[in-house]
Amino acid sequence: MAPKTLSSFLCPFTLPYTLTIPTPKILTLHSKPTLTLCRYSHPQNTHRKSSVSQTQYPNSPPEPAGTGAAAPTPGDRFLERHRSVEAAKVLLKEKKKKKKEKPKVTTTVACCYGCGAPLQTSEPDAPGYSDPETYALKKKHHQLRSVICGRCKLLSHGHMITAVGGNGGYSGGKQFIMAEELREKLSHLRHEKALIVKLVDIVDFNGSFLARVRDLAGANPIILVVTKVDLLPKGTDFNCIGDWVIEATAKKKLNVLSVHLTSAKSLVGVAGVASEIQKEKKGRDVYVMGSANVGKSAFISAFLKMMADKDPVAASAQKYKPIQSAVPGTTLGPIQINAFLGGEKLYDTPGVHLHHRQAAVVHSEDLPALAPQSRLRGQSFPVYLFGSEKSQVSSGNGTGEKDNSNGLTGYSIFWGGLVRVDILKALPETRLTFYGPKSLQIHMVPTDMADEFYQKEVGVLLTPPTGKQRADEWRGLETERQLQIKVEDVERPACDVAISGLGWITVEPVSRVLTSSDTSAKGAAGEVHLAVHVPKPVEIFVRSPLPVGKSGAECYQYRELTEKEEEDRPKLHF
Repeated sequence: MAPKTLSSFLCPFTLPYTLTIPTPKILTLHSKPTLTLCRYSHPQNTHRKSSVSQTQYPNSPPEPAGTGAAAPTPGDRFLERHRSVEAAKVLLKEKKKKKKEKPKVTTTVACCYGCGAPLQTSEPDAPGYSDPETYALKKKHHQLRSVICGRCKLLSHGHMITAVGGNGGYSGGKQFIMAEELREKLSHLRHEKALIVKLVDIVDFNGSFLARVRDLAGANPIILVVTKVDLLPKGTDFNCIGDWVIEATAKKKLNVLSVHLTSAKSLVGVAGVASEIQKEKKGRDVYVMGSANVGKSAFISAFLKMMADKDPVAASAQKYKPIQSAVPGTTLGPIQINAFLGGEKLYDTPGVHLHHRQAAVVHSEDLPALAPQSRLRGQSFPVYLFGSEKSQVSSGNGTGEKDNSNGLTGYSIFWGGLVRVDILKALPETRLTFYGPKSLQIHMVPTDMADEFYQKEVGVLLTPPTGKQRADEWRGLETERQLQIKVEDVERPACDVAISGLGWITVEPVSRVLTSSDTSAKGAAGEVHLAVHVPKPVEIFVRSPLPVGKSGAECYQYRELTEKEEEDRPKLHF
């Protein structure tokens, strides 16, 4: 029988039989390298592979120490996997948290775009009422955001319809919402990252400033906007006004970025505010806030008008802008406005109702009397006549003349039916100048006749309150505050006595008319004693004089600042 060859083992017909014949040398020769290459061919195990290759080739030179990549140990791979899983969990939690926090401001209930009150069809007299047919039609076409309620329609036609009661609300008219509820709607702001645009009325600076604004705004940055500067007397220097505002704001220790003097009516300063908002919002939503009737809705309308030329989103937002009204408490809920191309939102917020303002004590029908409609003109008492030592004195019976040897001492001045000032002690040349709404008439009578005069004329000559019925319900001037004003420089005003929600009274130790015309009128320094009577919750502020008019700019003194104060000082824009 012929011996078996290697080719016979590779024959396809003889392959099944030849496999039963063992060839130890061939199997041993091929099995060891194959197993070694499969086991150590993983790309991460470079260290082991190199060690095998060194074993197979003992004559090759060894690699220098410190070269080559170190393989991760199983512990390293476990830690890396664990960290990646934990990082994914943290990202997932943050996404869920953001989704939950977003609906805090935007409510699912459709609201009136004019006042922010939730739309309803059941109570015609309440805010947010819409005709059922109109509501159903708008809801069907997904147009509820374009619905304005019946109350806003009446407000736009000049009707005085209040809706806010409680502490800071109004005694007359409907009371559907409490002032405390409106403040609660702003409480979430201190927990959010936002840019706050805080409005202050220059005519009622102290009364409208919101002393506890940090309770609402938290640590968020603030852009301070001073409104209604167009009402200041002619010749007022805005540089002096701006410096006065910054000095008053610095005492509050707020995070104020800049101060802007504006007028929504004439658009003065609005462009500067728009530029500052675009610069500082940095992806945050913008909230316009302030006390009631400070002019938030009017400012937003002016802001959108200013932005419309450059921003198409702001131009489209002008169609459904908040309603403007002389009634404090017009806005009853946050109103979201799409005003920026970047997607940030602008919010008109409900006004904060303060119980210490005059608006909180007068009847709702008398509210327009508290709002100045034109440029302020100071009314001074006594009215000195050039070349004479006599002054005109308005009494209950008309106008008379008196000897001016004692000046104002022993007289009482009534500012409408809301304020009474008794002059207990004054220099012979002392003068009081009243800045406020022209609708409130000023009358001066001897102090010993003041009580009788007030009882007789309140509601008639002394208004508000207006009318006999409201005068009978009027509780009178229950609060009296004694003021002792030290006079250090007779050539400059001593101070302002500001009445919350009304205006202010400038106390001049020596009339500037006499100072400029008669050098002998410059008396020595002394004191002025006043007794100011107001309704019970109304506050009285004594402050440094606001430099209005040409004479105010001449008398105003700038404070010298250190480099640190200059650096930390908010920037002024007007």
